Amino acid sequence: MPELKNGQLHVVIAEKGAELRKVTRTDLQQDYIWSADPAFWAKTSPVLFPIVGTVKNNTYTFEGKNYTLSRHGFARDNVYAVTSQSDTQITFELNSNEDTLKVYPFHFRFAVIYTIEGAKLTVTYQVENKGASDMYFSVGAHPAFKVPLEEGVTYEDYYLEFNKVEDTPLYLLSDGGFVETTPVPFLDHTQRLDLKKSLFYKDALVFKSLSSNAITLKSDKKTHGLTLQYDGFPFMGIWAAIDADFVCIEPWCGVADSVNATGELTEKEGINLLPAKQLFERSWSVDFF
Repeated sequence: MPELKNGQLHVVIAEKGAELRKVTRTDLQQDYIWSADPAFWAKTSPVLFPIVGTVKNNTYTFEGKNYTLSRHGFARDNVYAVTSQSDTQITFELNSNEDTLKVYPFHFRFAVIYTIEGAKLTVTYQVENKGASDMYFSVGAHPAFKVPLEEGVTYEDYYLEFNKVEDTPLYLLSDGGFVETTPVPFLDHTQRLDLKKSLFYKDALVFKSLSSNAITLKSDKKTHGLTLQYDGFPFMGIWAAIDADFVCIEPWCGVADSVNATGELTEKEGINLLPAKQLFERSWSVDFF
């Protein structure tokens, strides 16, 4: 698998799904990414495109035609071409083809670019509309960070720290993975969310109105952690598989269908419209300490 290296970071990415598989602070001998234990969840950091979450009945409608698309889209299951690579940056590229057009009727170039600088990893998504008319899409991240990061502490010794005080409700997911329409009170004038495995027994925590643009995973009992920064992503998901030793911090440009969604792609909440021949770009980054 392709690798990036500098004096502090060693990063491994799979060509299948352009999926981040490993991040190590070599100077600290510290690993950060979930082990992909198949007993819980066999992935580490899937890329979500051209949808985030689930559409009703795995089906949506565009220009009067129905299309079938599974949860989080097809980008995580495709093998990407490596179009450029150095010691500190690599670009993975996926282009529309005969198979994608059957489930997603748009001509596109989708690139995932990984860059390291010091102890910071930046992940950039580029979506290029190669067609002659408007394109509709969502894109998002799903990185899983191992918890606990170090020995001698437990999952519950860790917490997420928001970089701004949050008075932010939570949108619950239905049994089918659809977003409920009425939010419930959750973050009450706080910057802290204590981790406990029961938080995720009913699927992901979905936020639509966080004030923060950075979230830190840390423990007061240990020194190592990470800060994920996500400018330009209006939605945030926080998730773990049931009783698994990880937490996903997921910046999204898009969200699962609501329980009352029409199924019409152009009406989907959080959908992004990209005019013909235009380029959309978003980046998120993680500082590892």
